[in-house]
Amino acid sequence: MTEKLRLKIPVLLPEVTDERDQCLTRMETMLGDQDGITEVHVVTDTAPSTLCIHYEPGRISLQRVRELAEAAGARLTKKYGHFLAKVSETSHVGRARSRAERLRSIEGVLEAEVSGAGGLRVEYDRDRVSEEALRAAIGELGLHLSHEYAERRPGSRHERAEHVEHDHGEDAHPEQESEHAHRHGNSRAELGFAIASGVFLLIGWLLPKLVALPAEWMNLLPLWAAYGFGGFFTAREAFEHIRNRTFEIDFLMLVAAIGAAILGQWVEGGLLLFLFSLGHSLEHFAMARARRAIESLSDLTPQDATVIRNGSEQVISVDDLQVGDRVRIKPNKRVPADGFVVEGESAINQAPVTGESVPVDKRPVDEPERAAKHPESIAPEHRVFAGTINGEGALTVQVTKRSTDSALARVVQMVTEAETMRSPTQEFTATFERYFVPSVLALVVLLLFAFMVLDETFSESFYRAMAVLVAASPCALAIATPSAVLSSVAAAGKSGVLVKGGAPLEHLGQLSAIAFDKTGTLTEGEPRVTSVEPYRDTTSAELLSVAVAVERLSDHPLAAAIVRHGEDSPGQVTYEARELKSVTGRGVRARIQDEWVLVGKEELFDEAEGEALPDDLRQRVRELETSGQTTMIVRRGERYLGAIGLMDTPRETAAAMITRLRELGITRMIMISGDNQSVADAVAKHVGLDEARGDLMPDDKVRFIKDLAEHGKVAMVGDGVNDAPAMANATVGIAMGAAGSDTALETAQIALMADDLSKLPYAVGLSRKTSAIIRQNLWMSLGMVAFLIPATLLGLNIGPAVALHEGSTVVVVFNALRLLAYRDSHS
Repeated sequence: MTEKLRLKIPVLLPEVTDERDQCLTRMETMLGDQDGITEVHVVTDTAPSTLCIHYEPGRISLQRVRELAEAAGARLTKKYGHFLAKVSETSHVGRARSRAERLRSIEGVLEAEVSGAGGLRVEYDRDRVSEEALRAAIGELGLHLSHEYAERRPGSRHERAEHVEHDHGEDAHPEQESEHAHRHGNSRAELGFAIASGVFLLIGWLLPKLVALPAEWMNLLPLWAAYGFGGFFTAREAFEHIRNRTFEIDFLMLVAAIGAAILGQWVEGGLLLFLFSLGHSLEHFAMARARRAIESLSDLTPQDATVIRNGSEQVISVDDLQVGDRVRIKPNKRVPADGFVVEGESAINQAPVTGESVPVDKRPVDEPERAAKHPESIAPEHRVFAGTINGEGALTVQVTKRSTDSALARVVQMVTEAETMRSPTQEFTATFERYFVPSVLALVVLLLFAFMVLDETFSESFYRAMAVLVAASPCALAIATPSAVLSSVAAAGKSGVLVKGGAPLEHLGQLSAIAFDKTGTLTEGEPRVTSVEPYRDTTSAELLSVAVAVERLSDHPLAAAIVRHGEDSPGQVTYEARELKSVTGRGVRARIQDEWVLVGKEELFDEAEGEALPDDLRQRVRELETSGQTTMIVRRGERYLGAIGLMDTPRETAAAMITRLRELGITRMIMISGDNQSVADAVAKHVGLDEARGDLMPDDKVRFIKDLAEHGKVAMVGDGVNDAPAMANATVGIAMGAAGSDTALETAQIALMADDLSKLPYAVGLSRKTSAIIRQNLWMSLGMVAFLIPATLLGLNIGPAVALHEGSTVVVVFNALRLLAYRDSHS
């Protein structure tokens, strides 16, 4: 007989944020080889995910299994490193790709990705390459580390982000300003060189027509200058690729230009280099614009904070703020850290973090000590976020998270990581290029020898081969998808929607069904008592007193509503309950004066021992449920005390959101709930849904989502905590109110930072628009290649071919940038 042990993955592997991480596979293998352990697998029906270990108690003890798992986690954490940073000098996708290839070629690097927006992600083996050597290699590639996200370490729940070469000064970000200047300086230099090349090219073309110079080399001087300016950055990148044993478009362009010069076609070669360098510099400009949209998120947090310590105020860096510090926030200033209000009232503009268009009123909490112990339970009217803007009132806020662990900081980190995650379309284009490029090179080689079978000279064959080479280079194809994904992720982030990569972004626009959790998603998540139904000789006061005593030990939203109502009701008797036990999906039980008290659904009493549920009480419960109320039956010992009805108010925006999703073409939307079917039907009807599934246990929700997924792509919308198992099994998991929940931020693939359902149609619409832009870009890039290859074979010169080639690349990028301005027309 085997036993099971479940251990939380973040505890074993603090650096792992995704159950698909290779370190989990390694851990499964390491533990599976141990004597007495029969099976090891990841379980996603909990939040966070857990590692389930099956073992034989007769051969290995529970303590030994736990020790082995913790030791394996420690060894893997020590052996494998995860490096995430923002870097400069990658505003060209081809350059970013070549840098990633160079990093992957380093011994000990297991995975490396560099995005055109400057996101760098590396997984490496610490036994084979040190972090210092990795940093040195990154520097040798010309990548400047502008912002580094430190690895999570065991025993610490904070992710400490480092600003490289950080300097605390005025209310500015000097290290970012330095990086901006460095990057924009290079972009300006490349554009300047391209313009200079064009000027000298024009002079070189006009000079022989206007002036008869005594020597031929004098006519070539301006063309040599055009080659020098136009080919400087191209040659630098080409030699970089040669060192990496790869051949990119810049190398091919350089070869074509040199070939044109050898054939005496100096003007043609100069035109090629001028147009290529101009196209690259414009691409850099466009990609930098998308990159700045993302960087603007990290610029929102102020550098300094006014903290109250030892009875006096002092100004310190936000990086020095500690959990528990109290800070003063003046009117119209940005909030320096996440926390809750302890003094003062004001309206805060939360749009930078949550995307909410209207300022949110804030007031002090009633119990600061309790709020400090349970920060995730703080109500929205008390909670504040770093980077938001205070209104007209002065506030005193108690810090609940360090600046590097704030909701905004985590969003910026996750967006950076998302940049490096490839979408399905990117995988397709990468596969296409792997087969297309060698095919083009083979065609070029054949064309070089065309003079042997055709009536033409070698120079003519060479010229045609170079023209085909230029025409067939898939520059626009390489940039078509990344530029659109980057712009879309940036636009979503600025509107309060966190999208974790291209895959969920693309899938969101292809959904065939959306499942909504009821409580806290379609409803406000704040149930209230609407009916108190004492049974027979029981009084309302007795019924509430017993229920409050038990529910006070629970943290369920329904329990909190019963406690609030009972404490405000007259005639209450204080009982002391103990030994609370939860019956999953059914209710709870606890002891009061040596008697078991059961509080829960009808099913709880059908399964429990003791007195059966009376028929007349059952009938009354069903009448309450038919009216849309959730019911809690109370039994003390063998005596039924009655039932309590509760209702959770549907969100005002839910019906409009459902209507808008139908307009977007999503025809099947289902509400799933653990509540009685009658309650689920009542809420579904109120918000405009035609389908509702009630009486679902957590496992039932998972099975239902799996069934839906068999018929198409499905999204699960919930709070990201209780719904984590169902979300993990959906094509796309969407969490609401993620700004106030660390678990939701980690669990969801798409996180709506505010409790605002209108952001869901916005996200779906943005996904649809992104997919449309990607399709346009792919058609444009592939269509241009399909036109240019036969055109050059039939005699189109290199100059026009390069102009069309580079023009299509620039058009593709600027087409993608339109996503930065996306707005939902109905919002």
